[in-house]
Amino acid sequence: MKRRNFLRASGMFPFIAGSLATSIPAKTNATSPDCDEGNSPVRPRDFFYKPENAWAADFIPMYAEGKFQLFYLLDWRDGEKHGEGTPWFRLSTTDFVNYEEHGEVIPRGTKEDQDLFIFTGSALLAKDKYHIFYTGHNHHYANSGKPMQAVMHAVSDDLQHWTKIPEHTFFAPTDKYEKNDWRDPFVFYNEETKEYNMLLAARFNKGIPRRRGLTALCTSKDLVKWEVRESFYAPGQFFTHECPDLFKMGDWWYLIFSEFTDLVATRYRMSRSLKGPWLTPSQDTFDGHAFYAAKTASDGKNRFIFGWNPTRSENQDNGGWNWGGNLVVHQIVQQPNGELTVQVPDTVRKAFNKPLNQQFTSASGEVIGNKKEIEVKADGIFNAVSAGKMPETCRISSTILFTKAPKDLGIMLRCSDDLDKSYYIRLEPGKNRLVFDMWPRRVSEVTHMVELERAVTLKPGVPVSIDILIDGNKGVVYVNNTVAMNFRAYDIPEGNWGFFVTEGSAGFKNIEIATL
Repeated sequence: MKRRNFLRASGMFPFIAGSLATSIPAKTNATSPDCDEGNSPVRPRDFFYKPENAWAADFIPMYAEGKFQLFYLLDWRDGEKHGEGTPWFRLSTTDFVNYEEHGEVIPRGTKEDQDLFIFTGSALLAKDKYHIFYTGHNHHYANSGKPMQAVMHAVSDDLQHWTKIPEHTFFAPTDKYEKNDWRDPFVFYNEETKEYNMLLAARFNKGIPRRRGLTALCTSKDLVKWEVRESFYAPGQFFTHECPDLFKMGDWWYLIFSEFTDLVATRYRMSRSLKGPWLTPSQDTFDGHAFYAAKTASDGKNRFIFGWNPTRSENQDNGGWNWGGNLVVHQIVQQPNGELTVQVPDTVRKAFNKPLNQQFTSASGEVIGNKKEIEVKADGIFNAVSAGKMPETCRISSTILFTKAPKDLGIMLRCSDDLDKSYYIRLEPGKNRLVFDMWPRRVSEVTHMVELERAVTLKPGVPVSIDILIDGNKGVVYVNNTVAMNFRAYDIPEGNWGFFVTEGSAGFKNIEIATL
């Protein structure tokens, strides 16, 4: 069962069908009316990229020809107009700010074909050709007992024009694995064994139903014939290990996969050897609920992880999470102990290069300071300061310091003049966590927006840096340049921004707000 079929049934992501009925090139998201349609390097209307009049999911990155090449699954969410199925499209970029759109590269098949839906896979250069191994999915096959999923192969000389090789299609061995879960192939050359390895999202056909997920392993000498080997990683924890990815950094190997059993998140494991054991780091996720199906690529100097921030149904804060949305890119950083953290890419940060001035006014309590540095005192009370109207697209940053831990503190977004309505990027020292919240909430029983939380160490006397990028209803916050959390914000479209403290005091320094 492909993830979006499963997630429809579970209520996590509504099923959204609809893709190209014919091969139509993508329209460029241009800011200039005289750019060449479909092939121009321009900043998209959305800072966090999405195709025009459609949505993107499952980015498949590779670095080639001096650029990051981003293949992705495109969905119009309009089955009546565009028909059923999902094709692959391609972008290229050098800075994650400006994108060149290349249109469709692998068209979806018909209802009679295995690849009605072109789902996730991987791309690589081998044997003087570019290769894509992808998932061919057709849920109509279930009616006749055929496997819904298979691994398929396409080749190209130029990244743009691809030839499918249907005779290379192969399926899950049903003596061990479920026939309808055999997807998301990730192919790499194993220098140790001198053969190609393929990692797959698969499920055992026996065991606890929701814990049969594993990362399967196949090997090949020629990229044509594949032999199924013993499982690569099978911890018996998750429904499936979607979108596997693997890379080496320093002395460590890292295995990445996404799961919707526990938190709906992209996780990673680490090992000194491809043979394992695969260790679980102290924080094994790169982001929260609103960042999924993430995969990585490196330009030889830095490695980045590419995921999507999902939309919410009915464009409401309490709407269900949808499949697909906008691209978000984090830079991966390896810590001395081998664990991974993420930070905002420098090119993304520098894109917000038009600083704005702000003037702080207090709602209650005492405020001391100026435009760049203030102290908010809220002994036994809630106190907030407003800095004026917040732009629709901006970057807000500050360094926060407290000597005695308040109950909570952080940054308000789009707050009303009377401060009764607002979004909150909230730090909670007592729980060592970061959350995204709003007030008033639709559901009074919860303490913040469900699953929008991240663990972060917050100690008195230790500065905390916070960096927020927001573009319309999309946003991501970075804390200490190590922890990231994506979010969506629909219900309050505009308002002021500022800082708040509950039951304590805190200083906010190096305050900046800037636009593109």
